[in-house]
Parts: sequence; structure tokens; C-alpha cells
Amino acid sequence: MTEPQDFLEYIVKGLVDNPNDVTVTKTIDDMGVLLTLDVNPEDMGQIIGRQGATAKALRTLVRVCGMKSQARVNVKINEPNKEEPAE
Repeated sequence: MTEPQDFLEYIVKGLVDNPNDVTVTKTIDDMGVLLTLDVNPEDMGQIIGRQGATAKALRTLVRVCGMKSQARVNVKINEPNKEEPAE
């Protein structure tokens, strides 16, 4: 059986230009499982997609993968830290 965390990481690494920068962290609480996705700032556009279509599809696929193990799985995509220009 495929873990939702491994599944998300596999799909995202196939979409981005910098697969070595992809990290998925798993947190379990009362609401279910939360997978937090971090990617290279240059790859954010590829992960979110046009009008959020890619992000929505990723969330749907991971949610379905979690249903197989009877777990409620949500995906959070972390925005990269915007560095302030040096003065």
C-alpha cells in the first residue's frame, strides 16, 4: 500500500525542475494527517498551476490515496520565504 506522503513526494518530484529541494513532512492531529510540502521558490508556479489547478489536483489525489487507509489527509503548500533585498 502506498503512503500518501510517499505518493505526494513522487508526484511533485516529477513536476518540478529541482527535485532535490522537495520535502514533505507529515503531522498527525485530531483533524487527521497534514502533509506540508516545501519546494524550491522557482518551482512554486509549477506546483500551483494556472488558477491553482495543479495544487487542487494534487490535493484531490492525495486525499483519495488517504481514503484507502481510512485517513483524512490534507496538503499544505508552504510559500517560500521572500528574502528582503540587501541595503
